[in-house]
Amino acid sequence: MVKQLAAGNSPVVVRPAMTYHDVGKFINVPWHIYADDPMWVPPLRLERRFHLSHFNPYSKHGDWQLWVAYRDGQPVGRISAQIDKLHRERYGFDAGHFGFMECIDDVQVFASLMLHAEAWLAARGIRHVTGPFNFSINQEVGILVDGFDTPPMIMMTHSAPWYGRLLEGQGYVPAKDMLAYKINVDFEFPPVMKAVIHRFSSKIKLRTLQRNRLTEEMEILRDIFNDAWCENWGFIPFTEEEFVELGNTLKWLLPDEFVQIAEVEGVPAAFMVGLPNLNEILPELNGNLFPFGWMKLIKRIKNNEIRSGRIPLMGVRKEFQNTPLGLALACLIIDAPRQAGLARGIDEVELSWILEDNLPMRHILKSIGSKEYKRYRIYQKTL
Repeated sequence: MVKQLAAGNSPVVVRPAMTYHDVGKFINVPWHIYADDPMWVPPLRLERRFHLSHFNPYSKHGDWQLWVAYRDGQPVGRISAQIDKLHRERYGFDAGHFGFMECIDDVQVFASLMLHAEAWLAARGIRHVTGPFNFSINQEVGILVDGFDTPPMIMMTHSAPWYGRLLEGQGYVPAKDMLAYKINVDFEFPPVMKAVIHRFSSKIKLRTLQRNRLTEEMEILRDIFNDAWCENWGFIPFTEEEFVELGNTLKWLLPDEFVQIAEVEGVPAAFMVGLPNLNEILPELNGNLFPFGWMKLIKRIKNNEIRSGRIPLMGVRKEFQNTPLGLALACLIIDAPRQAGLARGIDEVELSWILEDNLPMRHILKSIGSKEYKRYRIYQKTL
């Protein structure tokens, strides 16, 4: 059960988070909201500090404002509003987002937060609002609407069960659902997929990340991703700076074999990135790397004590999609990190997120025995 805080008739005060101290209060709000929720995983405060700073490469193309709601001096909610230049260029200059939404189960508090976010957006010409995005579709997205009985995997959100009701009470309607699938790592491909793999295996070369040329490798992954996803709902391209920052983070967390690149006739055509699920460890740290949290983290990773993983990034170039060769590429890049995970003691993997209407990928996942176990939802509203 999630803890209820300060519900009542006292006035709600919503303040912008403008200073370093204010942002710290913004970061800490989930510790109040989820105090009694055993499924919530505390994020690392240091990582959240970076994410909510202008050192985040998102700031090169996005503007944002943060707010915290208080009742009787106690934090009871938070929200952001943001405008993404890359999103506006693709979807119209009247499009904006909200995000980082956390709130007690209280209509007055929630309405006050949404009023501030919507007013900030409307003052900047925004009429079509979608969210939550933390900050963009390439980061944490949506609210959890099904699957509250298990904790989230790394870089996925957890939500209080009343968020959908509160959003719909403010005039928001569902825009898109995204799914998370889970599968045991020792799965077997069905015969038809084995046949496709056999047919095209001579044309496909798999290789792992070449760490000694990390900058060039990350640019290859970015190029494949932006090509593969360019026609998906809500797509905005990863910038070079964002992928460089992603590479700088992943190089400390991933063995090379957790990144697989598939080449067709020597040209990179598909890739997949797998992550060890650090959320198994983070509850022990309670958001703090210091003084000893970093030692626990490194020890658990080095000793292969993490038993689950997540595949957050995958792409097959558009020219191969919906072709037998594309199916072979997808199968092979799913299989290669699976073998690496087995060798390191990982026994189950989440594949997320998948758009609900991405039927070809959902068919592949179902055919190898994966199960949908969480559902996330993005909402929209016209101001």
